[in-house]
Amino acid sequence: MTLTEPTTTVTHPLARMTAAEIDTAREVVAAAGLVGERTKFVYVGLEEPHKADVLAWSPGDPLERRLRVLLLDQTTGQGRDLTVSVTGREVVRVAAIDGVADGQVPILDAEFEAIEPILAVDERWVAAMAKRGLDVATVRAVPLSAGSYFPEEFGHRVVRVLGFHQADEADLPWAHPVDGVVAYVDITQGVVTAVHDHFDLPVPAERGDLDQATHPHPVRDLKPLEITQPEGPTFTVEDDVVRWAGWEVRVGFDMREGLTLHQVSVDGRSVVYRASISEMVVPYADPSPVRFWQNYFDTGEYLFARYTNSLELGCDCLGEIHYFDATIADEDGNPRAIRNAICLHEEDYGVGWKHTDLFNGMAETRRSRRLVISFFTTIGNYDYGFYWYLYLDGTIQLESKATGIVFTSAYRGDEHPYATEIAPGLGAPFHQHLFSARLDMAVDGTGNTVHEVEAVREPMGPQNPYGNSFRRSSTPLTRESEAARVADATVGRTWHVVNPSKTNRLGQPVGYALHPQNSPLLLADPGSSIHQRATFSTKSLWVTAYDPTERYAAGDFVNQHPGSGGLPAFVADDAPIEDADVVVWHTFGLTHFPRPEDWPVMPTDYTGFTLKPVGFFDRNPALGVPPSASSHCSSHE
Repeated sequence: MTLTEPTTTVTHPLARMTAAEIDTAREVVAAAGLVGERTKFVYVGLEEPHKADVLAWSPGDPLERRLRVLLLDQTTGQGRDLTVSVTGREVVRVAAIDGVADGQVPILDAEFEAIEPILAVDERWVAAMAKRGLDVATVRAVPLSAGSYFPEEFGHRVVRVLGFHQADEADLPWAHPVDGVVAYVDITQGVVTAVHDHFDLPVPAERGDLDQATHPHPVRDLKPLEITQPEGPTFTVEDDVVRWAGWEVRVGFDMREGLTLHQVSVDGRSVVYRASISEMVVPYADPSPVRFWQNYFDTGEYLFARYTNSLELGCDCLGEIHYFDATIADEDGNPRAIRNAICLHEEDYGVGWKHTDLFNGMAETRRSRRLVISFFTTIGNYDYGFYWYLYLDGTIQLESKATGIVFTSAYRGDEHPYATEIAPGLGAPFHQHLFSARLDMAVDGTGNTVHEVEAVREPMGPQNPYGNSFRRSSTPLTRESEAARVADATVGRTWHVVNPSKTNRLGQPVGYALHPQNSPLLLADPGSSIHQRATFSTKSLWVTAYDPTERYAAGDFVNQHPGSGGLPAFVADDAPIEDADVVVWHTFGLTHFPRPEDWPVMPTDYTGFTLKPVGFFDRNPALGVPPSASSHCSSHE
């Protein structure tokens, strides 16, 4: 095979992967004899250079671009992990993936699509549906990741399948779970290994349509709301670098992590080198034999950013919008564009600061504004939005928005207290949404220390005779073993990432504080399989020494992984993390006890965290915000 020259248009080591690079990678892999008749490209993404190399790079320096490529041979189920140099046009690393010890590569769309035809010819599945009066052709098979439970499955690519009745094309299948039946499918062999019909429960009949006739609801008349910026937006975008009100950030995108932020700085000073959602897990609470295995790692098992929505002005984003298209690879290794994958805009955020003074007559108000960088993805029944906010006072915030359709079951009454009845006979099992943010910190440089900071109540005594005093304690986390921590709202626990070699005008080390939302961590028992596989979600905070190979909180290959991957393995060497190049991992999320109000479509629920400057600036950085010049802001004499 003759390789075409790659079209080199990138101008930075962290520039987003291009269609030309994907084409070149596929040609290189094929020329190396690694692509057979049934080989699929599971993942193609930028293999980012070491941080030190990026920080040392200057425009005009040579650029080597490498992509990571995961392959699956559908005939054997064998996965391979490659590094491909698209500038050197060669495969520089090939590693076989051990399906037992390492886990499996993520599940393909092609594998999902094959499930219904496999089940349609399985007599056990057909009989289970017929027992309930259902034609198998009207039952949507929902294949789901299997977890790691039974030794006979280890080393095999398997999924577990639940059924949902769909009476017609407009019917919402999630309204009609065929509960009590689960199928186990070996997707490499294309066979059903088991069908378990545990109990016969009525299929809920009420439709889930969103129309007035099915679900009467009061009409809310609203007048149009227009967001305009007559002089255009304040931000600029050049080569994926966004500049706004002193902030600078490079926008990235990956088909596993989705939106990524790189080299975030304010007023020319670095804050975060790289920020991403490295993993998320959705563990369910139903212990029944039909559903005990329901624990989805939407990033690691499904590569959820493959399903990124094309955003629409006026629906998903309001105002003066800049969209970024995203380029990923399809399962044949060809580039696929996602139009309007990332939305960038700025929005008003109320009063930023205000004071009317009793003594000098001052009456000043400044409005806050934030820059919004976001994307939305739909993974099965749920829709997730991830919104990064940059504020005028130096704050960085991540907000995750969860909406869509709750996963449903038949409601079994008080004797099975693991679900809410959300419609007649329709249950919604309890579950959690737990995310891991990977924050590669660089607060005014790469020498950082994380301190655990909290309030300390002092007892009454000679130094506190009236019992009113409390103080602040600050404990440095010096090794990885000390830095697996749990949030505690009762003492206002936060974690300050400080640069001990840089001080503000008061001699204080500059820093940024991570403020958690203090929601429950993983609720599964420590002896459970999901606890072993999602150990990252048992702590609010982990701190690790920087290692470019440590990118995902639950490890590289999450699908059917036996456990102890990711962060438990990363901290096993107990590396020093004081005045070091550190990565902060933060678990946050939602514990969802569904309500009737969550049906038939769930109002958006919110979770996230905040990074706030602490001594990073010498004074309020929003002093530089000018008074509002809008005609809507006026005084009346």
